[in-house]
Amino acid sequence: MTLQLNLDVARLRQEIQAKYLDVALHPDKGFHFHTGRPLARILGYPDAWVDLLPPGTVESFAGVGNPFSLEMLPQGATVVDLGSGAGSKARAGAQALSLTNVEFKKGLAEELPLPDAFADVVISNGVLNLVPNKERAYREVYRILKPGGVLQIADVVVQKEVPQDAKEDIDLWTG
Repeated sequence: MTLQLNLDVARLRQEIQAKYLDVALHPDKGFHFHTGRPLARILGYPDAWVDLLPPGTVESFAGVGNPFSLEMLPQGATVVDLGSGAGSKARAGAQALSLTNVEFKKGLAEELPLPDAFADVVISNGVLNLVPNKERAYREVYRILKPGGVLQIADVVVQKEVPQDAKEDIDLWTG
């Protein structure tokens, strides 16, 4: 099944990027969704984990769930996290923590810049919901997963078909 949307996908991507850049730059602005440490608590992230992160990284956290709530990441796993926005705060956080095993790559979920069978685990927190071509994104996820690899996602799920006009309304994608 291929989804056909009559919307400007480039504009949609720009609007989504602009929204989450706004979250990164102005986390206290007030959005239609929770952000930061309060959201991390709502979603069940242990305070001990959040306390380890630089405050600048935590303040603009914007997710919809906790992809670790059912299973922890295996020790030594190669993990791909879909969606760290522009990556600037995430990069700064990794540097502040002196992490040497973290790499950021710019790309789209529908065209992951990684080789086949690369990852043990792919995680996503509210990102796949914002991808226009979800079928293509899931194919990419499964392409980069090693045999036996795991996809751990938290995302928005609806129980009935979204009307076509709603799918094509960029404002509904970005809030």
